[in-house]
Amino acid sequence: MLPDLKEKVDGLRDSAIEILSKIIEIKAISPDSGGEGELKKAEKIESHLDGFDVERLDVKDDRAYGGVRPNILARIRGEQKRTIWIVSHMDVVPEGDERLWNTPPFRAVVEDGKIYGRGSEDNGQSLVASLIAGKAILELGLTPYYTLGLAFVADEETGSKYGIQELIKRGVFEKDDLIVVPDGGTPKGDMIEIAEKSVVWFKFSVFGKQTHASMPEKGLNANRMAMEFLLGIDRALRDKYSKTNPIFQPPVSTFEPTKREANVDNVNTIPGLDVSYMDCRILPEYNVDEVIEFVNRMKEGFEKEKGCRIEVEVVQREFSPPTDENSEVVRVLSRAIESVRGIRPGVYGMGGNTCGAFFRKAGFQTAVWSTVDNTAHQPNEYCRIDNLVEDAKVFAYLPFVRL
Repeated sequence: MLPDLKEKVDGLRDSAIEILSKIIEIKAISPDSGGEGELKKAEKIESHLDGFDVERLDVKDDRAYGGVRPNILARIRGEQKRTIWIVSHMDVVPEGDERLWNTPPFRAVVEDGKIYGRGSEDNGQSLVASLIAGKAILELGLTPYYTLGLAFVADEETGSKYGIQELIKRGVFEKDDLIVVPDGGTPKGDMIEIAEKSVVWFKFSVFGKQTHASMPEKGLNANRMAMEFLLGIDRALRDKYSKTNPIFQPPVSTFEPTKREANVDNVNTIPGLDVSYMDCRILPEYNVDEVIEFVNRMKEGFEKEKGCRIEVEVVQREFSPPTDENSEVVRVLSRAIESVRGIRPGVYGMGGNTCGAFFRKAGFQTAVWSTVDNTAHQPNEYCRIDNLVEDAKVFAYLPFVRL
């Protein structure tokens, strides 16, 4: 049975390239990032789901094209009602500075065994790999042991409110289901992610006093205050929360100043407001509430010293317990990887935040795995075609594994 599945997936290689190329060209960016959502991409994916038991769950969002954020559930019934789910997301991040791309970000370019384009790796590669895995099973007329569920979800890149969080709330997944999230991995596919760092996103609004740049004594430069505050808090956080945990990559907590909003439109005005953000990925050894309290104490001290006012807002906060490395989902996935690829995978934790965190918090056995070069969110993002095909073989065999 396994040789037949592998051969069938190999035969779907050209189809996989075509499907991924088409969906890359559909700009499925969240309204939170200035896009129109995932509906057009969802409709394209649905056109490739003949033979699956398909259900679409739309979540209302008036900002999006069609007024909804779609989620697709596609099943192949197995000997058991119990389902092993492969969960991938349809939305992508914006392209960033297009000048940094060698090819148009939303036009798929196939070159040297790779498919270039925004969303090619994150998460198009695994989305298409799971899709052709299911097609291989259907075309061979096989009945898997577990029911195989493919979930193509919305809104992963901006919080999963319209995707996984809503699906969990609606009771789509049964408590004994097994969840595989192919939204993180290693270049060799030799590691299964079982833990994610806590995530906190801070928004810092620094208030000064706007004035003409030639008369700085009449104002208070919010730009300078913000830079000083961010550099100080960056150093303080890294010094205070400096433990290491070798299961994670990287093995330390990270505190990175990232987005900065425009303050003034002209060079000769001192800004009275400066808004910046910080992305914090915190090892589970630390209490997130304590980190937030520390940031607020730092803020109060800076305000007193500099005479400015700072508002601190937590715009995102996520924590999830780890998956037991001896859990059924890890053992089933490990068996499939070893059987198909001849690799006995290890386990690790990562700083990236996937929708696996929501599953773990809800009590589901969850493993994150795929074979990727980790080009997500970068210019010239790409998917290795061999990775797509080889991962599809693992996904195809997954629902047949009996421990």
